[in-house]
Amino acid sequence: MHPYTIKTQHLDFKTLGDILVSKSKIALSDKCRELIVKCRHYLDQKILSQTTPVYGVTTGFGSLCNHSISARDLGQLQKNLVMSHACGMGERVPDEIVKIMLLLKIQSLSYGKSGVQLTTVERLIDFYNHDILPVVYSQGSLGASGDLSPLAHLSLPLLGLGEVIYKGKEVATADVYAQLGWKPIELASKEGLALLNGTQFMGAYGTYILLRTFELEKWADIIGALSLDAFDGRIEPFVDEVHQIRHHQGQIETARRIRTLLSGSELIWREKKHVQDPYSFRCMPQVHGASKDAIGYVAGVFENEINAVTDNPTIFPEEDMIISAGNFHGQPLALALDFLAIALAELGNISERRVYRLISGERKLPSFLVANPGLNSGFMIPQYTAASIVSQNKQYCTPASIDSIESSQGQEDHVSMGANGAVKALKVLENLEKLLAIELLNAAQAMEFRRPEKTSPGLEKLLQELREQIRFVEDDTIMYREMQNAQEFIKTHSTERYFSFYQQK
Repeated sequence: MHPYTIKTQHLDFKTLGDILVSKSKIALSDKCRELIVKCRHYLDQKILSQTTPVYGVTTGFGSLCNHSISARDLGQLQKNLVMSHACGMGERVPDEIVKIMLLLKIQSLSYGKSGVQLTTVERLIDFYNHDILPVVYSQGSLGASGDLSPLAHLSLPLLGLGEVIYKGKEVATADVYAQLGWKPIELASKEGLALLNGTQFMGAYGTYILLRTFELEKWADIIGALSLDAFDGRIEPFVDEVHQIRHHQGQIETARRIRTLLSGSELIWREKKHVQDPYSFRCMPQVHGASKDAIGYVAGVFENEINAVTDNPTIFPEEDMIISAGNFHGQPLALALDFLAIALAELGNISERRVYRLISGERKLPSFLVANPGLNSGFMIPQYTAASIVSQNKQYCTPASIDSIESSQGQEDHVSMGANGAVKALKVLENLEKLLAIELLNAAQAMEFRRPEKTSPGLEKLLQELREQIRFVEDDTIMYREMQNAQEFIKTHSTERYFSFYQQK
């Protein structure tokens, strides 16, 4: 397999997803190498010739920006920065997200605006390609002067310090260096700042969440369609003309998907006694669609960010400029992460409402979806679990971005709190997957009470594959195992296998 070449061209989510899924190795293009070397050479010459202070290069950091540093101490200044800022606490960041952090940091440094040494970027690439993943902690970033603390932990192993995950175990970086015959990087001026300033913690979380969201929002439509048919719902609210006159693309797309998924169903077209369905069924296009539109907006924000230079100061060799500004501030991501969490929570919220309807003994479905309710509790308590998870998501959706705490003796007097938003958004995503699994379990159970009539061929295929892992519940059984199996089914089965069924017809 050829390595993916880091270029100055736009990196999109499809390419990024392909790199991660294929576990491709990465390499710098000749153009990127040239830009990095050119910028470093410019900075070295500038330090020799310029007598005025350059923030973070010949001065201290934050509120210490007025303290000048002698030429002989510039490298030590950068090493001290990395060590002193590695102040993370809490849970360890998942390996998949750390790997994305490495990739995004390499991408950001490859534009030749940061003043790093080529050897520094190459060592980060070595970490990525050898699956040497720095131990990074989830707490500690204000999301303003970049993700300082988590990026310090990401950078410690460059110095031979800290810990890494290597061959599945947490080990001292120094031990890995000894094993591979590597030597620590000697940081040059400005490099510590280039490594620590940046939004790659927030960016990696958001990227990881979005890549999973692109699949989960399709599952929401598939499982919602199955629930609609199991509930003996009506197809009229999904007619295209209704949605075209409101113009929202997510709404139009959701209605189209539901129509497609239920094409060929015996149940959806049979005569109905009821005139309307509850909102949780009837308004799937409006609710799922609004979340889709929000997800699309957030994806646009993050696609911009993963192609951006976000450290400080920024170096422009061609224009002979070194500018201290604020590209590290995480506000664009903080707002988007809060928005994303709300959009995901709403997909889970409406899913739980459909579960509640399915177990309510309506439309000739037995109470709690078992043949002998009373003796059996059936699917009573999975709905409790879903309700609890929905409530937890509501708590997680209190916006992080509306908060700000002054830091660095007032020099950093507005922060985004986007890192906290990122960590919360991942919890909401994981909860959504659980909620959809519970709905899938209930919808599949409900469908068995509609036999011998069938839903659409594509959804029947889904039910057949699900039954290979989860049996129909005749009498009470240990339910948490079935719920976990349903979640594992969602994790391991691609939605494309069900949509492609219709594309082939």
